[in-house]
Amino acid sequence: MTTNDFDVIVIGGGLAGLTSAIHLAKSEYKVLLIEKQDYPRHKVCGEYVSNEVLPYLNYLGFDPFEFGAKRITEFELTTHNNKKIEAKLPLGGFGISRYEMDFRLYKLAQKLGVQSLQDTVEGVKFKDESFQIRTKSNEIYTSKVAIGAFGKRSNLDVQFNRAFIKKKSPYLGVKIHVSGKFEDTKVALHNFKGGYCGVSKVENDHINLCYITNYESFKKLKNIEQFQENVVFKNEALKAIFSNSKAEFEKPLTISQISFETKNPVENHILMCGDSAGMIHPLCGNGMGMAIRSAKIASDLIERFLNNEITSREQLELRYTKAWNSTFQLRLRMGHIIAYLFRQDWLAPKLLVLLRRLPFLVPIIIRMTHGKPIDIK
Repeated sequence: MTTNDFDVIVIGGGLAGLTSAIHLAKSEYKVLLIEKQDYPRHKVCGEYVSNEVLPYLNYLGFDPFEFGAKRITEFELTTHNNKKIEAKLPLGGFGISRYEMDFRLYKLAQKLGVQSLQDTVEGVKFKDESFQIRTKSNEIYTSKVAIGAFGKRSNLDVQFNRAFIKKKSPYLGVKIHVSGKFEDTKVALHNFKGGYCGVSKVENDHINLCYITNYESFKKLKNIEQFQENVVFKNEALKAIFSNSKAEFEKPLTISQISFETKNPVENHILMCGDSAGMIHPLCGNGMGMAIRSAKIASDLIERFLNNEITSREQLELRYTKAWNSTFQLRLRMGHIIAYLFRQDWLAPKLLVLLRRLPFLVPIIIRMTHGKPIDIK
């Protein structure tokens, strides 16, 4: 085996890529992680993680509370016309920035022997039961298995001719960290016309403000400041948070072309994880948990494949697709439905009145977009 040969190559170093690399390295497989950017860095992300993945993170050797994560137990939702509902989160979760969490997972991966490479993957070929992965620096790496964890959109999606990449997406995401007053134990979703904003505390007592909006609504105004002043701040809760806090970023982070279209969990024999496999609507607040859980599903099956317990690649791909769909398909469907309902400005306040009258429905809806705690055997 040459230095460029690996058991598994992971393309993309976000949550899904890092956790799968750590998992497989713990089982003593030779793993290469390829990520185009360096660590640490901020990402447009809600930065709330469901406790469903906490047992798995602990198994990997990662404790988010060691790095200042906030324990979250309460949920608040407001409509664009300032109707409010509050509830307990059935499982709870924690708040930690991607800046901190990705960096700490990266350091853990290095400690466990994962070889990391800062480069861009420009081509992937599968031939004779082996992957050949070519990078921008013109190196070729080979492996028995490849994991695609390269996020929402990538040049590889274009190369693989994935269906979703051909459709323009109307969504824009904006994120900023601020200092100010907000309950450590709460995650809030505040709606405004054309979008909504997630609010929660992360380490260092910073507040993460991350909102998503329809680009058509956004482009009617000249810039982010005008959009916030004329649209976002019509929600009184958001206006109070923005007005009574101090920005910790020089300028907000933005991302465009966010797609919630259906994706295949396997493409060109690559097992897709995290946002590369499918993205839950941020209104449901559990994309980070899904990314981590999908990494576990893939890693468990890859272990069995490399140990010859799964005897063919076809079986590996079929089992991963089946497991991915049974774990996430209902969540994604519910996410689409919930987001659609709350996009109807006339309907959202009526839904909130209904939920106030029937409060037992709130934890049921939350459970439908979250999973049970991961069972570590």
